[in-house]
Amino acid sequence: MSETESALSALKNVLDPVTGKHVLRMDMIRDLRVENGNIHLTVQIHDPMSSFAMTVEDACREVLLPLVSSPSDIRISVDNDMIGLGDELTVDGDTQSDGFSGARNIIAVASGKGGVGKSTVSVNLAVALARQGYSVGLVDTDIYGPSIPVMFGVENAKPKVAENRRIVPLERYGVKLLSMGFLVDPEKAVVWRGPMVTSAIKQFLSDTEWGELDFLILDLPPGTGDIQLTIVQTVPLNGAVVVSTPQRVALADARKGVAMFEQVHVPVLGLVENMAWFEPPDMPGRRYHIFGEGGARALAEELNVPLLGELPIDEGVRRNCDDGTPAATFEGTTAATAFDALAQRVTEETWRRNATRPATQKVEILRR
Repeated sequence: MSETESALSALKNVLDPVTGKHVLRMDMIRDLRVENGNIHLTVQIHDPMSSFAMTVEDACREVLLPLVSSPSDIRISVDNDMIGLGDELTVDGDTQSDGFSGARNIIAVASGKGGVGKSTVSVNLAVALARQGYSVGLVDTDIYGPSIPVMFGVENAKPKVAENRRIVPLERYGVKLLSMGFLVDPEKAVVWRGPMVTSAIKQFLSDTEWGELDFLILDLPPGTGDIQLTIVQTVPLNGAVVVSTPQRVALADARKGVAMFEQVHVPVLGLVENMAWFEPPDMPGRRYHIFGEGGARALAEELNVPLLGELPIDEGVRRNCDDGTPAATFEGTTAATAFDALAQRVTEETWRRNATRPATQKVEILRR
């Protein structure tokens, strides 16, 4: 365990007595650096009038003391954060309320190519996070091929519109949902040009009553095009998860996906290798690496990003998606255990990213 990891682990013991949440989950730790035996960090206070705000600095210092030689090796700054709640978002010249004023973390799940199971990962990641006690939203940003309605068993459901003309997302398995599949006839194709698609995405991200969320997961379409650029220009992403299979053609596109996020300064939380192996039900322990072996692990090491998980080919996962009951809901199964572990890794990497890197800003892309 690195010195930074040790510090992060220690800080998980600093709990708000009212909510029971630790300071990393509450996004209160910033600018964490461990250098030459010294620990530097900033504690960001969201509610200066709370009793926790009066004690949190001392509590952080106390849990970090075992990691240093002297109390003077710990340097903590306190910042009162009174900005961020109820901020406004400007879209195409119009000022709109920011639908993510209560979303602590916005995570994009992406892939360089289609057919690698990105939506399956998005759905089950969201459900696993919700089952771990987080408040979660999921946006299906694939306008042309939305799959979230089928995977959650709500193909015929329609979201309501509140009195303030904002969309009220549906909720299933503890996850708030929004998809173009809820708004169009499932028998008809969405035949739209780029500007119409980007307008719809902006409305999904800016004109929806999400409430307070720990995580908002964005299920991106394959590739590196208009929708991806619209998203990074509209909301500040905390990070991206890139999904691939082990085969070379998928890894080549996954590499491009990682490069795209790096180009627009969005941290890549890590890679997920889907369809990593097949284990016949009647031969437990016998693994067949149908699409190759260890490709995403090797790519993650090459690109110096974490490998968040390796997910097997599981016929039950396919069946559950078709039935509208995500595999992550079946506690104790191999698939649910794998998605639960993936959710834990994503939260860990998100907290690390938030504590050690500057807050992400919306990306301004200049046209020449």
